[in-house]
This record gives sequence, structure tokens and C-alpha cells, in this order.
Amino acid sequence: MKEFAYRRARDVRDALLAGDGGARYLGGGTNLVDLMKCGVEAPDKLVDVRFLPLAGIREAPDGGLVIGATATNSDTAAHPEVRRRYPALSQAVLAGASGQLRNMATVGGNLLQRTRCGYFADPSQPCNKRLPGSGCPAIAGEHHNHAVLGRSRHCAATHPSDLAVALAAYDAVVRYETLDGPGEVPLTELYPPVGDTPERETVLPPGALITAVALPGVPLRARYRKVRERASYAFATVSIAAGLGVRDGAVRDVRIAWGGVASRPWRAGTAEDLLRNGPATPEAFLAAAEAELSAAEPLPGNAYKVTLARNLTVAVLTRLAEEASA
Repeated sequence: MKEFAYRRARDVRDALLAGDGGARYLGGGTNLVDLMKCGVEAPDKLVDVRFLPLAGIREAPDGGLVIGATATNSDTAAHPEVRRRYPALSQAVLAGASGQLRNMATVGGNLLQRTRCGYFADPSQPCNKRLPGSGCPAIAGEHHNHAVLGRSRHCAATHPSDLAVALAAYDAVVRYETLDGPGEVPLTELYPPVGDTPERETVLPPGALITAVALPGVPLRARYRKVRERASYAFATVSIAAGLGVRDGAVRDVRIAWGGVASRPWRAGTAEDLLRNGPATPEAFLAAAEAELSAAEPLPGNAYKVTLARNLTVAVLTRLAEEASA
């Protein structure tokens, strides 16, 4: 591992002043430290933000919740108001990692974790995320768990966060600080399309520090479901966070976000538009999922994900509709 300087930030401004140049912010370190060990990450300095006063979970004026960036995944999943009002968020966090990792990992760090693509994690291999212009060997190589939506010829990696998928479905907003002042961005816009610049993984300004995630106060029956290759903790093959509001058999509101299928949480806007004000039936759910997936461009080894995402969407929405009518 490359030698690096270490500094524990006293407050947010101190963190921002220290986080210039080749510095990286350190929360729980459950992803960053692993990448440093294998040589993918080589920061000159780590700025420890774990002890900043950003771990609280509080009520927002609009009736929503504000979750501090250094809140652990365990505390977030167990919080009574998260479990009661945003159950898909709690389910996503619990599905994301073991208890030991959840006790260390932070909300802000979870949103910034990097892909688990094997080529990215191996410095001996080319990778456009790690070394722009070097190529994407996954496209012609091993890609059974890579992206089927929104990929480009430059990258087929998927985003690993379960938390981010649930936050996308809940229309969460990410708040951050820079030396020029505060800012915020909808979670659905935090991660840019992969396009020609797969190395650009968020739209955050250089040196920005995530301080909180704000959840709007709009209750909606929701759940998170994750398909993975083994029953113990693993990254999603395909996952879904879905919310459904039904009145008199018709869809009043719907939110659908997929994980494991793209370089970012995939908000299924086409499917949502088709479902609103229509019948809350399995046939309608199937047609909407197929319309969203018509944009899929699977590689030879991962076309199964299209079928899996379709069937998972129908199953989860049907279950939500049945619960609404019970």
C-alpha cells in the first residue's frame, strides 16, 4: 500500500480545507481501504470524517427525514421512523451487507462506493474507470453480472449500492458542502450516464463532502427485493425498490428503481408513466416492465437479467397491489 498522510477532521470546514489535492474522505472505510490494499486507490491523504457531528437522523419540516452522512448503515436500518415510513430503505440496507460491515459503513460512504467489477478491482487489467482510454475488457470477457441498461462501449460495470436504489425510489436528495457553500442534488441525478467518461462517477464538485440525505415526507407503500447469486451477503444480480399507491383498483402513484442493471440506480420512468392512472394488475405491470426494458442492450452473457428484472418487477408490484387491497 502506498504511504499516505492521515488527518482527523475537527468540523466540516476543517474537512473541506484538508480534502484538497489528492485527499480522500474516510468514513467507515469498508470500500476505500480495500481498494487501497489492492492498489486501485492511492490517495496522498485520508481525511477522517467519521467523528463529525453528521450522524443524526432527524425530522424535516416537510414531514420527511434527514439522515446524516456519517450515520452507520446499522443505525439507519434500525431507526424506528425509517422502518415505519421508509421500509424499503431499511430492507435495502439490511440486504446490503453483514452486520459487521453495516456497523462500520456510513450512508455517505455507501453512496460513493465503487463498482465491484473484477476488471476494475485488478490493476493488472485495463479499465476505463481506473485508467481512461485503456479499454473495457468486460464487454468481450466475463460480464454475466454487468449492465444491461445505459452501458456504453466504454464501460459495462454496475453500481453496487443497495441503499442508493431505495433512495432513488423515494426521491431522496443528497446534500453536500464545498468551500464555496452548500449544495444539493437529487439522488437520481447524482450519478451521470456512463457515456464516454466512465471515470466520472458522480456530479459532485471536486472536494465536496456529502453531509446528509433528505427523504421527502410522502408516504407510499414500498418494499425492496434483491436477487443475488448466494443467500449470504452478495451484490445484487438484479434488485428493485418499488412503491405503489392504489385507489379503486387504479394506480395512484408508483415508484420503481432497479439495481444491478446499470452503472447507477435505474429509475424506471417509462414504466412509471405507463402505470399511473391505469389498472393495478399483473398484466399492466408486465407491459410497463417490458416497455422500460425495451431499451436494454444486454451482452451475450447477461441477457438473463432482462427477464429477471421483468419478472421481479411484476412480482413485487403485484404483491404491493394485493397488500393495498387487503
